[in-house]
Amino acid sequence: MDGWQVMEQAAALAQRGEAVALATVVWREGPSSGQLGSRAIITASGEVHGWIGGACAEPSVIRQAREVIAEGVPRLLLLGSTGKFGDAIPDGMTVVPISCQSEGALEVYIEPVVPAPHLVVVGRSPMAHALADLGRALGWRADRLDWTEFTAADASPRSMVVVATQGHGDEEAIEQAVAARPAYLGLVGSRKRGAAVLGYLAERGIEQEQLDRVRVPAGLDLGKTSHTEIAAAILAELVQLRAKSQTASVAAEPAEAADPVCGMAVTAGPAGRPADYEGRTYYFCCAGCRSEFESNPASYARKETRC
Repeated sequence: MDGWQVMEQAAALAQRGEAVALATVVWREGPSSGQLGSRAIITASGEVHGWIGGACAEPSVIRQAREVIAEGVPRLLLLGSTGKFGDAIPDGMTVVPISCQSEGALEVYIEPVVPAPHLVVVGRSPMAHALADLGRALGWRADRLDWTEFTAADASPRSMVVVATQGHGDEEAIEQAVAARPAYLGLVGSRKRGAAVLGYLAERGIEQEQLDRVRVPAGLDLGKTSHTEIAAAILAELVQLRAKSQTASVAAEPAEAADPVCGMAVTAGPAGRPADYEGRTYYFCCAGCRSEFESNPASYARKETRC
């Protein structure tokens, strides 16, 4: 991918509801495989689309990008030996020392690409229209469908679904919504009506675990209110839930280890070129470090023990 293709891919992933980070090389000191303007997308699971640097830079950028996705705050990285820069490192820059054999250095700007929340409103009442309009006013991606149009394919595990059919197809809409396993599923109606709907679906064999996730009634309890105020109460609940726990989740960090030769942080897995010595597995940033270790493993093992 070139730089523009990376941007297009980032937009496509965000449109699908996936949170990613965009990394851009803004400065380099050769020799380095990363070039000015090189870009890459890093997903929450650590996948890389594009190019920002070689084996020394990429693991550090992935680690930092995952943190950017989790925090939603951009950061500027300096990758390389800091000795040559002295006091010239600006405040606020994240310094990531790497022991790269090429002795190059990079500055990489990493920014979060946060997808807009996806709200699906099922129903055609004035309240349903008001809720969809309020969602769009917040910049959310909001779809409003009648219960006869709505299917599980209209939502995803990152969607927030509000069934506001008000007696017209409640059971059918909830059954379709449950199949999508959305991040939030609410039914507009009384607790008595909700119990009847969920009881009917339980008799049809719908998993009780999924039915227990249905919020009835949807929204914050504001007492007797107008249609527009009910819509505002539901939206307020959704905003509150998002503030507590973002619907985009970040996969667990992969295990890391220190390269016993150069000290660089590396992935403790097959990509880390594992080598076993006296019942312990060591990992390396490159084939050169692994070869150096294998030439005298006892020396490096003793060094780690002293540390």
